[in-house]
Amino acid sequence: MTLSLNQDMTAAEIETWLVETSPDKILLLLRHADNTRRHYVGDAVWFRGLVELSNYCRRNCLYCGVRAARRIERYRMTRDEILESAQKAHEWNFGTLVMQAGEDSALDEEFVADLIVEIKERFELAITLSLGERTEHEWARWKEAGADRYLLRFETSNRQLFHAIHPPAPNSSPQDRVALLRRLRDLGYEVGSGVMIGIPGQSFSDLAQDLALFRELDLDMIGCGPFLPHSSTPLGRVELIDGLLHSQEANGLNVRSKVDRFCFPAAERQVPNDLATTFKVLALSRIILPNANIPSTTAIATLDGQKGRQSGLECGGNVIMPNLTPMKYRKLYEIYPNKSGTGESAETTVATALKQIGEIGRFQGVGSGSSPRFLERNGSNRKTER
Repeated sequence: MTLSLNQDMTAAEIETWLVETSPDKILLLLRHADNTRRHYVGDAVWFRGLVELSNYCRRNCLYCGVRAARRIERYRMTRDEILESAQKAHEWNFGTLVMQAGEDSALDEEFVADLIVEIKERFELAITLSLGERTEHEWARWKEAGADRYLLRFETSNRQLFHAIHPPAPNSSPQDRVALLRRLRDLGYEVGSGVMIGIPGQSFSDLAQDLALFRELDLDMIGCGPFLPHSSTPLGRVELIDGLLHSQEANGLNVRSKVDRFCFPAAERQVPNDLATTFKVLALSRIILPNANIPSTTAIATLDGQKGRQSGLECGGNVIMPNLTPMKYRKLYEIYPNKSGTGESAETTVATALKQIGEIGRFQGVGSGSSPRFLERNGSNRKTER
């Protein structure tokens, strides 16, 4: 198959790039993505101040270290602690605060809405929420209060695989995340989503369909990172992965032919959870959605603490998210093990990030850093800030 590189690549063409092993062709892909990024969104790197509000969660996703069934020390940040983190984001000219948590019922509609109002009034920050599946009424209220963006990753477009590893919340029915993302768009949010790369049972065909779905959803933000197994979760324990695959087979999903490489090394079609594949996904995401915002994620930095963040920025990324969560909570928000940045202060993280982007000829963007795609879709004439 001809290796085309354009916004209209078919899923089959995307898959061909995902399995490509030629160093020269891979370098061509990454350079093309970097040139596309430069042309469409420029050399600014947007800093988003990440605040992990709570590690309580009502869900039992099979891969997550803060799943409800785990007996771990739980925390919720106080209102004052959240506002102190917002103050830091403002002082460091981040322009955006990302408030993330598990699906915690204590972060209710009123609490979050009031928090949004106060942050907007005091600091004039753009606000991104990543609080999981919530009701439409909550989302509408938070948008009315001033929230700008919502991040809800669909993780995999393979619905059978998704439902196998994402049991519904107690007393709830399984949700269609693609439909939820479309509803967020209808409510006026800048919409972000993404996937895990290398989920046990994920084929290259699945991953190619994921990228095609990014384009179909016309995402404003795309966040992707490698699957990092947590040994205290079902999907991180080899003996239970085999049982999960048998369970999926019983539901009609032929997963045995594409099982995880670190459990069944003979499998050839299983997507590896490595940096090489992750960088291909970032590059292809940039090419098919050239004016979206794409972060070089914490999971990438976790696999390569020295150059991971820079490498992600050099193959299409234009966003990083320094962690502003108070140090005493960092290690408690352990969605996967050895997460980058848990042992360093926010000041150190920011100083390192500024040094790293300078080394590759990039600079910190000033302003909210709205997605150029979002501005274009909504008829804004305002240019992306510099």
